[in-house]
This record gives sequence, structure tokens and C-alpha cells, in this order.
Amino acid sequence: MGVVNLLSAVSLSYYDRIQWLDGFYTFPIRATGRMFAAITGFILLMLSANLLRRKRVAWLLTVGLLIISIISHLVKGLDYEESLLAGALIVQLLLMRNVFTANSDRPAITQGIKALIGALLFTLAYGIAGFYILDRQYSVNFDLQNAVSQTLAMFFTEDNAGLQPKTQFGEFFANSIYIIGFATLSYALIMLLRPVLLHDRSDAVDRKRAKAIAQEYGQSFLARLALLDDKAYYFSPSGASTISYVAKGHSAIALGDPIGAIADRREAIIGFQHFCARNDWYPAFYQTSPDSIDLYKSLGFRSLQIGEEAIIDLHKFSLKGKANQNLRTAINRLTKTGHEFAFYTPPISDRILEQLKVVSNEWLQLMHGAEKRFSVGWFTDDYVRNSQVVAVHTSNGDICAFANIFPAYQGKEVTIDLMRRRLEVENGTMEFLFASMLQQYQKLGYDSFNLGLSALSGVGETKGSPHLERVLHYLSAHLNQFYSFEGLHSFKDKFNPQWQPRYLIYPTLTALPSIITCLVRADSGDRLWDYFKPDL
Repeated sequence: MGVVNLLSAVSLSYYDRIQWLDGFYTFPIRATGRMFAAITGFILLMLSANLLRRKRVAWLLTVGLLIISIISHLVKGLDYEESLLAGALIVQLLLMRNVFTANSDRPAITQGIKALIGALLFTLAYGIAGFYILDRQYSVNFDLQNAVSQTLAMFFTEDNAGLQPKTQFGEFFANSIYIIGFATLSYALIMLLRPVLLHDRSDAVDRKRAKAIAQEYGQSFLARLALLDDKAYYFSPSGASTISYVAKGHSAIALGDPIGAIADRREAIIGFQHFCARNDWYPAFYQTSPDSIDLYKSLGFRSLQIGEEAIIDLHKFSLKGKANQNLRTAINRLTKTGHEFAFYTPPISDRILEQLKVVSNEWLQLMHGAEKRFSVGWFTDDYVRNSQVVAVHTSNGDICAFANIFPAYQGKEVTIDLMRRRLEVENGTMEFLFASMLQQYQKLGYDSFNLGLSALSGVGETKGSPHLERVLHYLSAHLNQFYSFEGLHSFKDKFNPQWQPRYLIYPTLTALPSIITCLVRADSGDRLWDYFKPDL
């Protein structure tokens, strides 16, 4: 319909119809009809993408613009063919009104309405004041009434009521009215159609409810990270499952698979899809396990391998053998220089916490970056104080490296989160920390130790890999000089883990750029520049 309006606005109408219309109103009125047909055509084209996203506000605006289109086509040349087409589209939209359920951001709608009114008033005031003050630039001396009439004519007549600028500046001012009006009206339209923004994260009640579900069903370490305060929560229709997510722009990305009973997983995913559709978000799941890939695909999602998780079987872990000679050497050398391994249970004392903070700050300085979020924790006194902490002390008692550890809610697996060291440490310090840590948790009777995700590891390495994964494999090889993907993988591989694939679940290829942007913003805490700085 937008294309029809634009073509009709620049096409000649039938001569006999124009003659008949001449008896009712003059050419300037018909020309104004053409102008409105063109303007509504342009706006309809802008609204089409938002109709595709089932936006309620876009539906309301489109119905209103189609009514204006009908009037415009009849006024400009009695073009009833275009009017009938617009009328048929109105009927179709009214019949489909229940389909358009996606919300826009309510504060943005209010702001958009205010901007719409403000845009009209500002543009009128700008034009009236300009014509009144700058009347020497034109062939007419404008008093206040004439300035008002001329400004209105700029918007509602084809020939601008015969305005004749005498100077180049006068012509510029007349054109500037259109520029300012277009800019302010465009801003108002953007605000009206924005997706729902997550202004406030989940409250204490939702977090407590999510924690109860995680404690009962959480098999993965992600269930712990799901409770950090950057997350919001969706609860399945049965209330037996929760999905922790972060919403940015047009996407909402969940951390891991739904947490809850396996039997409720399908309904949780479907419910999250509908929840995201109502809020004009693309749904996605980050760092999911292979177990539910078939379920996601059956619901219309696609999968993309993003890396591998390193999981050590503590029943089989040993420092014996030729393959572990370097680890034994590191332990023996640092032990001789007076380094000691320490294990701290929560709550961590203020004295130790202050030393850990010094190490963390130096590490951030070393990495030239800031704290990451979403799929990892970040250093806060409360978070670290309530974690298990392993550390390496130098011969003078200072902490030179540490990691915080948390056990899974269900099962006998533990996971490392923060891994930090001082600017200057002895070679082999991190190997000493990790090897000692694994031995410690062996003694405590745990079954496995999760070293976390190795990004892009194993992606696109087989002949049957999807094209997109092969592209990621190519990129990882060429980006390694900026971000040490291979270095991190090699370090974890020293401890002979089992590598398990992890996936990004997304709805369509067209949604992928928005989802990746959402992930970057969530991981960086909206500090996009810091996100691209190197990490451990």
C-alpha cells in the first residue's frame, strides 16, 4: 500500500474525474491530497517492518494512515481504485487485530506522544517566529496572522501559498521548516515503536522464587550465575521452571537451558517464546548443552556451536605420568620458593577479601579491561565473600593469585569462575593454583570439576559442520592475535579435561545480528569498548 501511495502521488489522474472535482474544490486542495498520499506512503513503508513484528502501536498507526490515504486519493483525483485497496487493507487489519499483540515500551510511547505534540508545536512556533522576524527575506511583509497562515500553508498546500523568497537565506529558512519537522516527527515515530525495555530487573520475590527452583533442579553451574543481579526471570506456566535472561534492544538472551523439571522444559521454552513475542524481543539461549538440541529444533529454533566446556573427571585426575611432568615441575619449583596453596570457605574474612581485591584490581589493569557479566561473575565484596576461594600465597604471606569456586546445587560438580593474578608472579603460578585446587576437591569427594567455556573451541572443525560454524572457525584463527582463544584452550587442556560442546540457540538468521549485539551488551554490562579488550 505504501508503494501504491507513492506511485499514485506522482501519476496523472483521469481527466474526466479532475473536471468533475473542479466543481467542488481547486487545484491547491487536490495537490495537497497528492502530498498527503506521498507522506502516508512513506510512513506506511516504515511501519511495514513493525507490522511484521506484530506491534500493536504499528497496527493502530497503520489503520489511521490508511483512512488518511483513502481521503487523499479521493481528494487528489477521485482515485477510488487506490481507496478501495486501502479500505480492503483496513478490513483485513481489523479482522487480524488480535494478531498484533507485541508491546512497545510504555515510557517510550508516552515520550513519543509528547514528542509528537512537541514536534508539531515546536515546528509551528519555529515557522511563525521565523516568518514574522525575517519578513524582509520575502516578497510579503508578514504580520503575526500572516506568519501563522504561511506556516500552516507550508504543511498543507502544494505551492506554499505562493511564497517567494527574495534572498538565499529566505529560501534556506523555508526549507529548514521541513527538515526540522521531519527530524522531530521521525524521533516521535521511533519512540512510539521501540521494543519493551527492561527498566527494572526482577525484584526480591522473583529472585527468591528462582533460587528455590535452582536449588531443587540446578544441575549446571549456570544455575548459580542465573541468580546474579543482572538477570530477570521468566517462570513457566506451571511455575515449575524458570529462565534467567537479559533483554537488550530487540532481543532477550537466556543463560543456559531452562532450570526446572525436564518434563516441564518444552512448556517453559514455548512460554518464553510467547513472552518474548509480546515484548517484541527475539528469544535466544546461550551456552546450552547438547541434550536439548532436538527439542529446540522441534520448536523452530536453530543451533550454533559456540565452544566447548572443559570438564575434569576428578576420579581419574592425577599428576603422575610423563604428560603431567610440567605440572609437577611447577608445583615443586613454587613449593621450594615458599609459595603455599590455601583453601578458604565462606564467609571470607575482611582481611583476606582486601588482599583478593588488590589482586583483582591488578588483574583488570593487566587485561586493560573491565568486569564481564552475564555468563561469569564479577568481583563484588558480597559475591566473593560468599564463595569458596582458593589462593596462592607468596613466601611473605601475600596472595598473588586466586580463584573463586562454587558447587552445583545438584550433583557433585564444582566450577571455577573468577581467575585472577597479580601483575608480576612466578612462572607456573596459575598451573600451581589449578593443580593444587583439583587435588583439594578430589580430597573433598567431588566427582568432576568444570573449568568453564573455551570460546570457539571445536567449532567448525568437522566436514559436516554448518557453514556458519566454519565461518566462526576461520574468524577464531585470524582473531587469535587479538584475543587468545587458543591460549586459553591450551591452558585448560593441560589438565586433560573432557570437552563437551555448548551452543547458542536462536530463532532465525535475520535475528542473529540483534542477538549477538544483545550478548555483547549483556557480557560487557553495556561497556562495548571494554568487551573487545583481551581477557585471560
